[in-house]
Amino acid sequence: MERLKQFIEKEGKVLNEEVLKVDTFLNHGIHPQLMKEIGIEFAHRFEKDGITKILTLESSGIAPALMTSLSLDCELVFARKRKSITMTDNLFTSSVHSFTKKETSDISVSKSLIHKDDHILIIDDFLANGQAALGLIDLVNQSRASIAGFGIVIEKSFQPGRHLLEEKGFKIESLARISRLSNGQVSFIDPIKQS
Repeated sequence: MERLKQFIEKEGKVLNEEVLKVDTFLNHGIHPQLMKEIGIEFAHRFEKDGITKILTLESSGIAPALMTSLSLDCELVFARKRKSITMTDNLFTSSVHSFTKKETSDISVSKSLIHKDDHILIIDDFLANGQAALGLIDLVNQSRASIAGFGIVIEKSFQPGRHLLEEKGFKIESLARISRLSNGQVSFIDPIKQS
């Protein structure tokens, strides 16, 4: 998706060879028009997959997942990282390790929100080491629902996440695939077309 790549090049900040900061448009500040276009693109890529529900992880996955759910006209559920006083039982729960935050968190979804007849599209802002994806897969497996695939906004293809998901046979649609982060520059697997 060329517009997303342009945002990454213009506004993304390479902090080191593993970390790309995109907080001005994706995971702190949100660029609404870009999120709308992302939702339309994911909907186009999964329109024939019979999606009944979208699942994401709070908080950075919510904006692209919401726009995708609007485009697909289906429900959205997000896994919570922090339990509230209203979420104490009847939960599907898994653990996710964040390499960026250097911590492991429990994630949860109410059992009333995902059912065995759901066909779920998982949307996330980043795919890197694949730990968030594995946690979300675990939640879906506990519910006995099925997974249509993964919609990833930004994939760091030099990390093992894609390989982990492909080994399990999942469809993966990434809108921007990064081959490397070095010297303050982002290199894409599919370079931006010059006009």
